[in-house]
Amino acid sequence: MNCRSTEDVLRLVKDKNISFIQFWFTDILGLLKSFAVTPSELEEGMTEGMGFDGSSIEGFARIEESDMIAKPDPATFQMIPWRSGEQPVARMFCDILQPDGTPYPGDPRYAFKRLLAKAREKGYTFYIGPELEYFYFQDSKETNFLDLGGYFDSRPLDLGGDLRRETIFALQSMSIKVEYSHHEVAPSQHEIDLRYAEGLSMADMTMTYRLVVKEIARSKGVYATFMPKPIFGQNGSGMHTHQSLFLGEKNAFFEPGDPFHLSPIAKCYIAGLMRHAREMTAINNQWVNSYKRLVPGYEAPVYVSWARRNRSTMIRVPMYKPGKEKATRIEFRSPDPACNPYLCFAVQLAAGLAGIEGNYPLPDPVEEDIFEMTPGEREARGINSLPGNLYAAVEELKKSTLVREALGDHIFYKFIANKEIEWDHYRTHVSRYELDKYLPIL
Repeated sequence: MNCRSTEDVLRLVKDKNISFIQFWFTDILGLLKSFAVTPSELEEGMTEGMGFDGSSIEGFARIEESDMIAKPDPATFQMIPWRSGEQPVARMFCDILQPDGTPYPGDPRYAFKRLLAKAREKGYTFYIGPELEYFYFQDSKETNFLDLGGYFDSRPLDLGGDLRRETIFALQSMSIKVEYSHHEVAPSQHEIDLRYAEGLSMADMTMTYRLVVKEIARSKGVYATFMPKPIFGQNGSGMHTHQSLFLGEKNAFFEPGDPFHLSPIAKCYIAGLMRHAREMTAINNQWVNSYKRLVPGYEAPVYVSWARRNRSTMIRVPMYKPGKEKATRIEFRSPDPACNPYLCFAVQLAAGLAGIEGNYPLPDPVEEDIFEMTPGEREARGINSLPGNLYAAVEELKKSTLVREALGDHIFYKFIANKEIEWDHYRTHVSRYELDKYLPIL
């Protein structure tokens, strides 16, 4: 909507006869929170922010310090397409402040903004283009497919195409640019790819994308999920994250004379992602279920490596097309779409910048299929694996100075505490598998 100020927002609310304005923000897990204000309260909400109780928001304040302020960012004002009738509704993303007006250290959006500011100090603009995969099921209770399609299938195998099309129309109405969409590998699995954008804008778009996918599905009586691995024996859903740094209008990752067309900055950035991959896995893959996806055999990258053509590696460098220098980028393939995008993008940027600052050396690319290598062959090549479960990932996270500095102490320790509780619940839960396997024989 091209809003840049409070006045722009107030004028549009009046001109469009908007009935409610939703204030959006996330907790540390990336779950969307919102409350609505009426137009009569909007001007005060824009200038002073709206107060709320933060003690009930995961990772926010304790009871004795619970007062929080949500102050909307006017540049994020958009109409909500599924509330566009006679009494339309709009939304804005908010920054969370403390009562004295200072940024709240538990706000994931603020954590990412700090990293982006650090990049800007060095002259860089961070661009991201995530590919979020997801499933359509008949409802949220079972994993009953809508179709039996596979990769790039069309009708009659792809019965989710109409849902994807309506989702794209809704995204475009919110000024979110879509590059393309298609059926994914698993039955009833889909993907809509967003055109790359500046980091903070893309984090906001990612939160919006997930809600739009779910709302359009709900309106048609079906359920969409970004759960990383909902079905045993089928590919899980990833969030391959394309990223690059620009210096003004110049792509800092491009080097015309290099065999890979990668600049020293790009190579150090890749090396940073690789060196810090294990310690930031808990942020990129934050749920117990995430590690059901990160196993060999289902196209999910579990080995810390990079290549150009090899899709078994954690980082892939898409082939350079002559005249497309601005498209030079790297693709980080291990994150999944159920992460908190603000924290996920923040730690990736932090790792890349650390690689640049520390002039990390980049190992040789691995073009062979790593899944086919023996453990001894991987060890000889110096190829490590990502943590195999949430517990191992959190143990790596606890040792990470890089992630703690990137996210700040508040988010870092609150996140760890939450994940330790999740792991404890998981490890003590008696599953259907255990009952089916052990109860008849023990």
